[in-house]
Amino acid sequence: MSWITADTADGYDLIGDIHGCARALVLLLKKLGYRQYRGCFRHPRRKAIFMGDIVDRGPRIRDALHIVKDMVDHDQAHIVMGNHEFNALAYCTPALEGSGRSYLREHNPRHHRLIAETLEQFACHPKEWQMFLQWFKELPLFLEFAQFRVVHACWDQRLIEAFWSRYQRATIDDDFLHQTIVSRSFEKYCVSRLIRGIDIPLPKGIKIESKDGYIRNRFRAHFWHPDPETYQDVIFQPDPLPPAVAAETLTAEDKNRLFVYELNEKPLFVGHYWQMGVPHPIRPNIACLDYSAVKYGKLVAYRMDNETVLDKKKFVWVEVEPRSPFVPR
Repeated sequence: MSWITADTADGYDLIGDIHGCARALVLLLKKLGYRQYRGCFRHPRRKAIFMGDIVDRGPRIRDALHIVKDMVDHDQAHIVMGNHEFNALAYCTPALEGSGRSYLREHNPRHHRLIAETLEQFACHPKEWQMFLQWFKELPLFLEFAQFRVVHACWDQRLIEAFWSRYQRATIDDDFLHQTIVSRSFEKYCVSRLIRGIDIPLPKGIKIESKDGYIRNRFRAHFWHPDPETYQDVIFQPDPLPPAVAAETLTAEDKNRLFVYELNEKPLFVGHYWQMGVPHPIRPNIACLDYSAVKYGKLVAYRMDNETVLDKKKFVWVEVEPRSPFVPR
């Protein structure tokens, strides 16, 4: 498979969703043994891999982007696109004439609320923001190495094979971006599945209010239960379902949305899902590294070497404290 990235380090440190928590990122990098040298953070033997979602919500988005991009530009890190980088691209990209909309992502109150901190922090740096938007288009949707895989939300092997067959790359371009607003397009499905994951509609028109204040009629589902029967079997988000809904039987249509990442597949790292508590593998070959850093949780890394079974002792993290002074880059 020609999309496999060559190993160029003795090991990799995979880092979860940052969301503008630049101070925590500096502390975590230092804890992992990275030091600033010749324009970026470096490790003598290892490289970092960022899971996406560098932007939005947090207090130091611009600083976090500079840290991450400098590392990528100096070949000290890799990164995959998160849904928030994609959302920023779509929010700031005018739609084509005749599409029926002004921008690829509608400028409504909900969408503006998500990106507001990012736009505010770049208000005095418009050229920088345009530079980062162009960079977002260059971020791969997925990465695969000899020993492991990385995607922001969901690794769907058949979809990735179809994507590669069609594009011969892991990145998007302007044409791809504009196709993501076309109903039932391949491009829209790719973005939805790989960087947003599997969403299942709540039954009977039920809506729930999430912990971040949004009213939702869908919930995030995972992709590793071998034989799910109820909604509770597949929910993967911090907001619980109402007990009556959790016990409902999955419909055939719901089950068709799901698939299983098998235990014999390579270790897989994702972000996206707002975990809580002590970091640990979800399954022997799956780890989520998003531990709600921007909600004063943890910024988490996993130190990957050549193991085929993930080890809870290899998670490293820093606690994110509110209103702490920033450590300069």
